[in-house]
Amino acid sequence: MDVKPVKTEQDYRATLQEIERLMSAVPGSPEGERLDVLVTLVEAYERVHFPLDLPDPVEAIKFVMDQRGLSPKDLEPMIGRSNRVYEVLSHKRPLTLRMIWKLHKGLGIPAECLIRPPGDLAVA
Repeated sequence: MDVKPVKTEQDYRATLQEIERLMSAVPGSPEGERLDVLVTLVEAYERVHFPLDLPDPVEAIKFVMDQRGLSPKDLEPMIGRSNRVYEVLSHKRPLTLRMIWKLHKGLGIPAECLIRPPGDLAVA
C-alpha cells in the first residue's frame, strides 16, 4: 500500500478523490484498509486546516432544546427555577459548574462546549 501524508491542498483533493473511488470497498480487504488509512489522513488534515469552532454554550442548549422539543420548564432540574432558566437562556446569568455538570449528564451536551465563556470565539 503506497500511502503518503496529506500536506498540501493538492494532496488533500487527490486523497478525497481516492476516498470517493474506494467508498464501496469491502471492509478488511486491501482496498478497505487503504480507505481507512486515507480517511484517517484526511481527518488529520481537516483538523488542522478546517477547525470547527465550538458553539456558544447557550446556543448549544437552545439547539438541543429545539431538536428534542424541550421547553424552558424541562431545564429546571438542571438549571433551577424558571426565572434562572430564562436568565441563563438570555445570557444574563452565567452557567455554574453544577449547571454545566447537570446539562452535560442530562442532555449530553459536551462539557467542553458548556465551559466555554459565552461570546468567546477562540478555541483553546
